[in-house]
Amino acid sequence: MTNSNKVISALNQLIETCKDGEKGFREASEAIHNGYFHILFKEYARRRGQFVSQLRTQVRFLGGEPERKGSVAGTLHRGWMNLRTALNKGKDELVIFECERGEEAAVHHYEQVLKLELPSETRSLLEEQLNEINATLRRVKAMEVPAIPGV
Repeated sequence: MTNSNKVISALNQLIETCKDGEKGFREASEAIHNGYFHILFKEYARRRGQFVSQLRTQVRFLGGEPERKGSVAGTLHRGWMNLRTALNKGKDELVIFECERGEEAAVHHYEQVLKLELPSETRSLLEEQLNEINATLRRVKAMEVPAIPGV
């Protein structure tokens, strides 16, 4: 596999990672009881969707075809796979915990790709996205859910 093909493959994996994050944050926004977190998670989902678009553009720029089928999604879904369980329990703390796990998985995936030899424009894009994911992870880790009397 040529370096260009490795980069395209790695970017396609990040597309799936971001699609997982977009879906996870969207589901979290629907399940969370805290109105502020609801809005915040919707924004995080929107940003992950923008990341997907940017990554697809980068794949095309490198001469590849962006992943659309989701075939890789099953193997990359690690960070978000327990979100449904947390949502079903209706506890905001669990939803936040699963969002944290999903973002930690995304950070790991980005760090792995950044170890590759990348074109400077691609590296710059990935570093920018990773910085935002790390900022989101810090915010999610800092979230505190106030106790609701009688719940």
